[in-house]
Amino acid sequence: MTAPSTMSGRPDPRMSCESEQQLQRQIIDALENQSPLAIQGAGSKAFLGRPVSGELLDTRAHSGIVNYDPTELVVTVRSGTPLAELLATLDQHGQMLPCEPPTFDGAATVGGMVAAGLSGPRRPWSGSVRDFVLGTRVITGHGKLMRFGGEVMKNVAGYDLSRLMAGSFGLLGVLTEVSLKVLPKPVATRHLSLDLSAETALEKLAQWGQQPIPITAACYIDGRLCLRLEGGTGSVRSAADRLGGEELESDFWSHLNEQKLAFFDDARPLWRLSLPSTTPVLELPGDALLDWAGNQRWLKSDAADTTIQALASQCGGHATCYSPGITDTPFQPLQPLLEHYHRRLKAQLDPQGIFNPGRTYASL
Repeated sequence: MTAPSTMSGRPDPRMSCESEQQLQRQIIDALENQSPLAIQGAGSKAFLGRPVSGELLDTRAHSGIVNYDPTELVVTVRSGTPLAELLATLDQHGQMLPCEPPTFDGAATVGGMVAAGLSGPRRPWSGSVRDFVLGTRVITGHGKLMRFGGEVMKNVAGYDLSRLMAGSFGLLGVLTEVSLKVLPKPVATRHLSLDLSAETALEKLAQWGQQPIPITAACYIDGRLCLRLEGGTGSVRSAADRLGGEELESDFWSHLNEQKLAFFDDARPLWRLSLPSTTPVLELPGDALLDWAGNQRWLKSDAADTTIQALASQCGGHATCYSPGITDTPFQPLQPLLEHYHRRLKAQLDPQGIFNPGRTYASL
């Protein structure tokens, strides 16, 4: 979270529905009583971050697709809507959310998707959740219902703040509605598996990244490089013939995205390392799976949190613990200057500190 230079949110004149009014009333009551709120949809990502003490504010009653125009590639949806429901609607029109967010067995909500900012295997090639947020309706820490951004890319009023909601884990306000950019699903898809060493796989991926090869997912696991090719029929066929390898089961990517591969069954704590694309194969204290062409590395390890986070920091990245109760600092500790800006932004948008206090860091 980094502070925008200006806040251009505006009161939304559109009539709010009863479920949204109920959320606003609960927030106003909490402000009057100076009592914290634990914001939650289905709780599918409750394992991420630190535990929050406060009255539950459940967004799931506030659900439904508000507006969807497939020809404009834009959908506006309420925060409590099941993500699986939104994806099914898009699929009926041959469209998708390119950031490929996980649904966690269908439990995830749209608001939780934005708040956590988790993206799937396609993320390095298509963009993150933040990149597809066009606008939001938010109840602020002043108890006001505000609108930021809009429903078209060229409308940038408050755009930075709308995007700041992605990955904020509810610390900045309560999302009630979000407008998202969607894209057509690819015409053709192939799934390939190549037997390579990890070092060779990273070298190949670096080379292919400079060439017009329609790769939209790349994962290295158990001595094989798994690839997904997507695009036009001719380009996908040509790339598959060039790369060779064997056919990979098509559900591999959904199992990876939902953390259902055998790798994730290991009882050791799970860590996610986000690293620069130039990071070589590392000697990690545990077993690793390379995703996002090496930018994201999943680690199963009993090593101390300080050891893992220091290693990620030395490589120019950061590490997040995905197993609850393992550490009091599941997110990479902030540098002093960055923590200063986080505090300022939190103070401006949630001056009483009632939204998910301490979810990411004890000081927030």
